[in-house]
Amino acid sequence: MGVFDEMMGEKVGAAIVLKPGTHAEISEIVEFAKSRLADFKIPQYLAFCSEVLPRNPGGKILKKVLRSNVDWGKPVW
Repeated sequence: MGVFDEMMGEKVGAAIVLKPGTHAEISEIVEFAKSRLADFKIPQYLAFCSEVLPRNPGGKILKKVLRSNVDWGKPVW
């Protein structure tokens, strides 16, 4: 999803919810994305969420709610 960035206006971000009992590093996720996505699609902001992502009754992710509730921090690369 688009995440606010001072310099570019918006950059790609990803909110990640891991399955219970699993572990992942940010570097692993970036390398996985780099091997499968075009450069402009690789998320520069990553956030691990402990709860399920907010959804509407139709099952779509509520991006506005997610953007405001997640601390995106600094770009990872």
